[in-house]
Amino acid sequence: MPHLNSLEITDYLLPDQTKQTLYLSYELFGQPLHQAPVVLVNHALTGNSTVTGTNGWWSKIIGEKQVIDLNKYTVLAFNIPGNGYDEDKTNLYSNYKAFTTEVIAALFWSGIDRLGIRTLYAVIGGSLGGSVAWEMALQRPKSINQLIPIATNLQASDWLIGQVHVQETILNNSNQPLEDARKHAMLLYRTPESIAQKFNRQYEAGYYAIESWLTHHGETLKKRYPLLAYRMMNHLLKTIGQRLTADQLFVFSQETTTNITLIAIDSDYMFTQKEQLQTYEKLTQLGVTVRYKEIQSIHGHDAFLIEYEQLNRLLQPLF
Repeated sequence: MPHLNSLEITDYLLPDQTKQTLYLSYELFGQPLHQAPVVLVNHALTGNSTVTGTNGWWSKIIGEKQVIDLNKYTVLAFNIPGNGYDEDKTNLYSNYKAFTTEVIAALFWSGIDRLGIRTLYAVIGGSLGGSVAWEMALQRPKSINQLIPIATNLQASDWLIGQVHVQETILNNSNQPLEDARKHAMLLYRTPESIAQKFNRQYEAGYYAIESWLTHHGETLKKRYPLLAYRMMNHLLKTIGQRLTADQLFVFSQETTTNITLIAIDSDYMFTQKEQLQTYEKLTQLGVTVRYKEIQSIHGHDAFLIEYEQLNRLLQPLF
């Protein structure tokens, strides 16, 4: 377990008008705070603040002499409150439906203010983390130099909301909620082509290899992730851009000084290439400085955690 720093945010007003004391844990990497440009890295659904190092989930992107070079930048990573990474059960929230990605973004800004950071060189994140990055940019359109949302979008689609509903149904009704929900999710994160390439219908000891792989992922998640935390993270997916209107997007386009780079995955089932291209076209029409880049992969949504060579090449000009 890494050493986590923590900020107490007292009497935070949630959208349901209840007040709650929340704890925002975080880690810092690279250069000392206030001595180098700050890069905020937002984790995905079952990720955490350990973004680099021996157990870092993005060590092939962040590190000394990596694309996000710890010799040049201060890297900051918050844990989404309620993700359970601090191993404090009192920081798991049974009222998880009171939280949204908009709330998480506001909490991250509160933490940034408390740390005395005035501007962010970059905010980057994949999947859920990228959606929180979007929310942060919408809330403070002049406080981020480079916004890099990967495999994500401004708003949750009907398809994604439906998947979240299925996940929640499994979590609420299964005798093995975490294991069974994870099995379903793993198929959403990949593609039929990816699965076929990986397993090729291998069959041994009475099981197909794909069945053993899904069982393994379900059991692994149960060992490291609390049920309430998974419920919370799953719920957040359907709140992405929940209150965003066309008028708000127009105001953002007139005010923002942020350079935006969308990175899509051509085979993504979770946040499709088509919907991200539509976002790119909409922002371009509004006059926003935005670039569209693409990872080409058979692996679907998880390609941002697999296709490191491509991702490094796409990110290099931004860092």
